[in-house]
Amino acid sequence: MRKSGLKPVVVSVAAIALFTAVATLLPLPGREAAAQSAGVYINAVDLDIVPSETAKFLEAVKENGEFAVKEPGCREFNITVLASNPNHVFLYEVYDNEAALTAHRNGEHFKKFQAATVNMVSGRNVRAMTLIAFNSKSH
Repeated sequence: MRKSGLKPVVVSVAAIALFTAVATLLPLPGREAAAQSAGVYINAVDLDIVPSETAKFLEAVKENGEFAVKEPGCREFNITVLASNPNHVFLYEVYDNEAALTAHRNGEHFKKFQAATVNMVSGRNVRAMTLIAFNSKSH
């Protein structure tokens, strides 16, 4: 019986298929960040609140956050205060894309929040952020 020359070809095709599968599944430098950041828009906001207005502002921003996460395209709306300064509020907002954030800002509820709190905010720094990785676990 004569040996077939197909075995090396079959092994080569299998090796190429395996390499392709591994290359697709394993993160390469730079690939993971790009894949995870696609379709996500992060808005980070630092706010300094007039001390006498902090309680009223926190009530208003919590309501704004509750409405925001019900809007299409809003994934998260996190509200925190600086441990060493309760008058410094940090908002971490995650949207599907910039258009979802724009829709939030153009919504009636946000406009109402903004009008109600305009004199409560003494400083504001708004930054668009690029996602590198989301790391979380279920509780």
